[in-house]
Amino acid sequence: MSVGTSRAPGVQDIVRARADCGHGDLGDLGLDPDELPDGLVVADETGRIICFNAAAARITAVQADDAIGAPLERALPLEDLEGRRWWQLTDPYGGLAIRVGQPERNLLLPGGREVLVSARYLRTARTGPVRRVIVSLRDTDARRRTERSHAELIATVAHELRSPLTSVKGFTATLLAKWERFTDDQKKLMLETVDADADRVTRLIAELLDISRIDSGRLELRRQPVDIGAAVGRHIQAHVASGQDADRFLLRLQRPLPDLWADPDKIDQVLSNLLENAVRHGEGTVTIDVAPFSSSRERGGAETAVTVSDEGPGIPEESMGRVFTRFWRGSKRGGTGLGLYIVKGIVEAHGGTITVGRAPGGGAEFRFTLPVGAPAYLQ
Repeated sequence: MSVGTSRAPGVQDIVRARADCGHGDLGDLGLDPDELPDGLVVADETGRIICFNAAAARITAVQADDAIGAPLERALPLEDLEGRRWWQLTDPYGGLAIRVGQPERNLLLPGGREVLVSARYLRTARTGPVRRVIVSLRDTDARRRTERSHAELIATVAHELRSPLTSVKGFTATLLAKWERFTDDQKKLMLETVDADADRVTRLIAELLDISRIDSGRLELRRQPVDIGAAVGRHIQAHVASGQDADRFLLRLQRPLPDLWADPDKIDQVLSNLLENAVRHGEGTVTIDVAPFSSSRERGGAETAVTVSDEGPGIPEESMGRVFTRFWRGSKRGGTGLGLYIVKGIVEAHGGTITVGRAPGGGAEFRFTLPVGAPAYLQ
């Protein structure tokens, strides 16, 4: 890598470099490089650093005063994952004249800390000598969190799929091998178990698809008029039909309710999850309040609020901030820990909000609000 002389930078060099760092496009926009979220390092035509912003100092643990005026290779002694010196490999000043930069990649700082580094070469002409080398530095913490989240998702999915698929495989293999030995009642019981496990796999796949759409911002809503009171009533009747005591549910409707335009299937998904949580993890009476709500939102601030509460032990205060994250489980009573994450994504896709707190009876209280009124294309 061709660089300038090895003279140590003086005070005037540092002052001049800081002034140069604030000029150009950033200066024209009124931006201070220290306000940028990513590390910014700029070297001049001699390979000496003329800009080293606050984020770069934080990421590299090198003071800006120590970096400014120093050769790029000395201030940023980067190595690739195989231990090779990156500046010698890339040779921005003496390499191919048609090269315009380096794509982002994982590199190592002294001590083995990983950073994401990309570089851009500014030339005096298309194939002329390099006038500036602009380096961007980013922490790998966010990427690691994402990768860890993906790994946890894969592990959870593998665990949740193993049990029902093992059951399905076991029962079908047994029936195929010994069909004549079982009574009709035994066959029916095994087939019902297979059917229930198949439904469990289907639900898990649907949850994964919903998570994918929520994370990518591609969750589609088919809005139409929704009678939220009737929707809640249907879910209560479904729980009663499955064996729950009708007296366990209390529905309180405050009429008149404003017209609600939403995706009925998605709202059913939200209600199903919240009532299932209250029945499975809560105790006592499950109360559902549906009422109009006024907020400072657009379109007059009209909303519909739905509150689902129970009389169980509730959610510990220290856990409330994690309720809507992936894999959070309030108890050991099963579940993938994905349902409330999906609920939050659906509510927010409708432009609403959802919160969790402690119910008057001591249990958990989930409250979501949805903006009302016809969509813009119908107005």
